[in-house]
Amino acid sequence: MIIGVPREIKRHEYRVGMTPHCAKSYVSHGHTVYIETSAGNGSGYTDEEYEAAGATILPSAEAVYETADMVVKVKEPLPAEYELMRPDQIMYTYLHLAANPELLQVLMSRRVQSVAYETIQLADGSLPCLTPMSEIAGRLSVQEGAKYLEKAFGGRGILLGGVPGVPRGNVAILGGGVVGTNACKIAVGIGANVTILDVNPRRLAYLDDIFGSSITTLYATESNIEHVLRESDIVIGAVLLPGESTPKLVRREHLATMKPGAVLVDVAIDQGGFAETSHPTTHDDPIFIIDDVVHYCVANMPGAVARSSTIALTSVTLKYGLAIADTGLLPACEADRALALGVNVYEGACVQPGVARSCGVELASFAPLDESGQNSGR
Repeated sequence: MIIGVPREIKRHEYRVGMTPHCAKSYVSHGHTVYIETSAGNGSGYTDEEYEAAGATILPSAEAVYETADMVVKVKEPLPAEYELMRPDQIMYTYLHLAANPELLQVLMSRRVQSVAYETIQLADGSLPCLTPMSEIAGRLSVQEGAKYLEKAFGGRGILLGGVPGVPRGNVAILGGGVVGTNACKIAVGIGANVTILDVNPRRLAYLDDIFGSSITTLYATESNIEHVLRESDIVIGAVLLPGESTPKLVRREHLATMKPGAVLVDVAIDQGGFAETSHPTTHDDPIFIIDDVVHYCVANMPGAVARSSTIALTSVTLKYGLAIADTGLLPACEADRALALGVNVYEGACVQPGVARSCGVELASFAPLDESGQNSGR
C-alpha cells in the first residue's frame, strides 16, 4: 500500500502523523511511504531522517494526496484539503465528526474511507488511540488553567498551591476518565484543593482509592455541579461520550454564579465542549472572557508539546495503521473489532452510531460489526 503523510495545517499544530521509526516499520512491511517536505519539523524530525528510514519526500500536500492509498494524519482535514481527498482513499486520523457535521458530509460525498483514532475501542471500553493524548491534555489542563488564573490574563490572581498562611486554590474536574485522572494527578501535585465528579460510582471508588484524602469525590448530579461551579477557581471539562457530542454541563446562566476571574478549561472542545459558552480557540489566541469567566478552549492542546505528543500518539496508531496497510481496511476490521469501531465513514455512508446520532444522519450497516450484532443501523 502507498502511505502518505501530509504536513498538518491546523493553526499551531506541530505534531506529525508518523515518525521516522514508524515510516521504517511500514517500509519493512513492504509498503511505500511518502512524506510531505517539512512535515516532521514541528516535532523535531527532519526530511533526512525520513529518507534514512526509507520514505520518499514529496514537495506538497497535493502530491501526497494524489499518490497515497492511505493518508495518515493527526488532525481532521481542513477545507483546504477537502478537494484533495479521493474516492476510496483511506483517511486515518483524529476526526471528531460529532462536532463537525460539515466534514462528515464531505467525507461521505467524496466516499473517503474514514477511520477515526478517537473511536477505536477495545472490549473493555478503553480508547487506545485517544488515551495518550487524553493523558497529555489532562496534565496540560491544570498547567494552562493555573497560568490563566493570573491577574494579567483576567484571572482571579490565585496561586493554586497557596503558600503558608494563604488558602489554596480550588480545582473541580468534571469527568473521572483518562483526562480527569491525569488532571487530578497534576492538581494534587501542585497542592490545590481538588474535587472530581463522575456519574460512575465504580470510577469514583477507584479515584478515592488511588488519591485518598487528597481529593473529594462527588457524583455528577446537577446540584453538585452547581456547587463546585460556585466554589472553584478552575473548572476542567473532561467528559467524553465516544463518538458523540459532549453534553453541556455548564450553561450560560451558571457563569453568573461563578467567581469573577474563574477559569473554565474545556478539554472536551473537540467534541463540542462541555460548556454552552465554549468555542474552539488556538494556541496564539487561547482564551476569551464571558461574564467575567475566563474560557480556555484550545482544540489541539497536545500540539503545544509536539515532540512528546507525536511519540505518544504514533506509538499506538502504528499497530492499527500497519494492519490496514497489510491486509486492506475491510479485512483488518474483520480481524479486529476495535479497529472496526474506528470506522466512521465507509462507502459514502456514516457507520459510527455516536457520530450518526450527533450529526442527525442515517446510520448505515458495516459488515464487520453487523456480524457481531453491534451496529445494526437500519
